[in-house]
Amino acid sequence: MKLFTLKMPLVLSAAIATAAGLADAASAETLRLLTWGGYAPENVVAMFEKETGITVEVTKSNNEEMIAKLRATGGGGFDLAQPSQDRIAGPQEEFGIYKPIDLSKIDASLFIPSMLEATKANTTVGGEVYGVPHVWGTSGLVVDTAKAGMVRDYTDLCGDAVAGKVSYRLKRPTLIGFAFAMGLDPFAAYGDEAAYKQVIDQVEAKLIACKPGVKTYWGGGDELMGLMRSGEVVASMAWDTGGWKLNADNPDITFVAPASGALGWIDTFALPKKTKAEDAAYQWINFVMRPDIAAMITEAAGNFTASKGADEFVSAELKARYQASFPPEAVDNIKWYPPVPAGLEVIEGAALDRVKAAN
Repeated sequence: MKLFTLKMPLVLSAAIATAAGLADAASAETLRLLTWGGYAPENVVAMFEKETGITVEVTKSNNEEMIAKLRATGGGGFDLAQPSQDRIAGPQEEFGIYKPIDLSKIDASLFIPSMLEATKANTTVGGEVYGVPHVWGTSGLVVDTAKAGMVRDYTDLCGDAVAGKVSYRLKRPTLIGFAFAMGLDPFAAYGDEAAYKQVIDQVEAKLIACKPGVKTYWGGGDELMGLMRSGEVVASMAWDTGGWKLNADNPDITFVAPASGALGWIDTFALPKKTKAEDAAYQWINFVMRPDIAAMITEAAGNFTASKGADEFVSAELKARYQASFPPEAVDNIKWYPPVPAGLEVIEGAALDRVKAAN
């Protein structure tokens, strides 16, 4: 069959081409991301946009703002959000602002298995999973290993060998950490207020008994850094990135994952209920969880991600610090914070006040 070509004026042809280009631009997909600072660095966004053709609009926020924004719109305005895992179940039950994750669209092989399973469990509502893990961090021990190498767990801060040279905060992580080190499981008692009070009462007694050996209860990161650098404090409860920062100045000081388990937080990926770019959201998740891309986010945010093997792609110095603090068994032993039921913070606050007031 012979084909005939219809020739049209050049002006009309150009106009049609321009209109087609505008139509393509108008239909190009946009991913509206509600996230924390450092979690979507410009270089990562540029790579994703080039690879997928999807435009990314980044709005930086925090837990309280994320919940407020999504609550105000009934889960609209954004296509992918990044609340902490303990801020999903409660808001979902109360406001219905998220939609379940389709786990078949997530490449599970990219995730550290223990973190993926922990986040799925902590974000399950009505049998549906509402979050998968992204960026994480922990609190545990920061130790001058040359002077306090015997400190391997929270309760070791009460030892005679370090008396007068230890510090921690009078905050809930101290209560939780000491509970685990004492062989208790505070998270298992979350569903029973009376049982939880029994746990906290035992920890309170322990902290009061340990009080004479405490140099000071630190209040801010700069204060702790100064105490560790000066040698006034040789062991403390603190966060992992703080320990690694001190290690850069003094190789004897580093973060130690406690024997009973570091206390971990995870910021997740969660789908707002009215997402308009769900496929793009899943593409973003699988893209940023690739180990090489995840390492770029670690360099920008300062914290590691739940990407399996991403530590192999970060700087040699950070890789060495991470692997020394977190061998695989220490990662699997992290105690991830679940959502806090109403009423427990009152119990904790009263106990901390009594510790502070004790002679």
